[in-house]
Amino acid sequence: MIKTPHYNWYGRGFKLRAAITIACQLAFVLFGYDQGVFSGIVGNADWLDTFGHPGSALEGIIVSIYNLGCFTGCILAFIFCEKTGRRLAMWIAMVWIIVGAILQATAFSVPHIMIARFITGIGTGIETSTVPMYQSELCEAERRGRLVSSEPLFVGVGIEIAYWFDYGMSFTGGSIAWRLPIACQMIFAFVVIILVFGLPESPRYLYKHGRGEEALQILCDVYDGTPDSPKIAKENNDVLQALKIEQENGAYRWSQLFKRDEVQTGRRVLLAYGMQFMNQMGGINLVVYYITSVLQFNVGLTRNLSLLLGGIINLMFFIGSLFPTFFLDKYGRRKPMMWGSFGLGVSMMLIAILLSFQGTSVSKPTSSASVTFFFTYMLIFGATANCIPWVYVPEILPLHVRAKGTAVGISANWIWNFFVVMITPTLINNLAWKGYLIFMALNFAFVPLVVSSPALLPYRSSANQAIVFLLPRDIELDARRDRLAFL
Repeated sequence: MIKTPHYNWYGRGFKLRAAITIACQLAFVLFGYDQGVFSGIVGNADWLDTFGHPGSALEGIIVSIYNLGCFTGCILAFIFCEKTGRRLAMWIAMVWIIVGAILQATAFSVPHIMIARFITGIGTGIETSTVPMYQSELCEAERRGRLVSSEPLFVGVGIEIAYWFDYGMSFTGGSIAWRLPIACQMIFAFVVIILVFGLPESPRYLYKHGRGEEALQILCDVYDGTPDSPKIAKENNDVLQALKIEQENGAYRWSQLFKRDEVQTGRRVLLAYGMQFMNQMGGINLVVYYITSVLQFNVGLTRNLSLLLGGIINLMFFIGSLFPTFFLDKYGRRKPMMWGSFGLGVSMMLIAILLSFQGTSVSKPTSSASVTFFFTYMLIFGATANCIPWVYVPEILPLHVRAKGTAVGISANWIWNFFVVMITPTLINNLAWKGYLIFMALNFAFVPLVVSSPALLPYRSSANQAIVFLLPRDIELDARRDRLAFL
């Protein structure tokens, strides 16, 4: 355990909870900015000259090595986060990102920028593994789902900022057009560091490390109460109960993750992995990372128009993400994911069909029409496949394997993210319209997989308090028929 100083800059109650939420959401804006900033850079003339006009394969590696760094950061967070605490882990993540941004902005060779992007990725991996945990441990249970599902919305904000910054800088000449957007990652990181300095540590972490008095005081500050108030007593009891359950089941080994037991642990871990696989293999990062190149080389638009449309297309991601933020609990997880996968498959199919007329007399109108379905793709993805896997994974996992199972799920996200980003330049340049058929087939294949997955239903105790995330194993067995409806 590493003890970090705590200074409460934000008072008590709503002000403190708002500061926690702002810091966490700003961290996800940074995540989105990191994801989107390279889309408008890889085709920049000065960037290409600086790095020797890399071929499709090398370009894919330069861009995707960031995601390999994210995978590494995710693993590091899982190993060390319980020792450092949430706040220190967030600081460490921001330091990695700042160092990586400095190295990227000063890069003059391919090895230099690859190492720099890997370092930035480590910071992002730690950040995305720690921030949702910190947010959920310092918010009211009834708001937890909405706050977690709103995080992808702020990823969309970051992507949009990056795209429009890239577009504005495209009108300038020289290396500043790509070095400045990369360097500006540091602004978000420094702001997060400052905000987090005045925030409390997670009470869950403090209780786990024997600092109960500090934890109780933080609960009183966050919920603006006293140790004797019913709300504080309930929150305090919930945390202690959850820790007791974890201690009772803490010896669950990695080798047991895929076992066939009475709660179908193995199947549920595979579902967690599969949901994150679907999140990446539907083709989202073809659009997020390479939409400018796609519009330029597959559709045949000018670079300036490609940059402009890229920003507008990614705005659909943000607009679509409003749906789960406000309506996910009403419509559930499975139906939106099922129809979302179908809609994504249709969009990819129509893009492929319309781009297949390249080289014919109708190539110009059909290529222009294909842009419409990039809009529909991003809108549908934002509303469904973007958020649902992140909410579904912790819900489907039994409590005794939740930490390890979540690590498996998130690792799937980053590994397949890396794979898609690496191969996309080759698909764009060598397969052209045929490459979209791969993502079409995958999205259509996801539909029956989603249909056959369990639909989670909220389980409530006799006191009408949701205890889905705090169930001991014996209660979980009794409640399984109420929480899981297998088709």
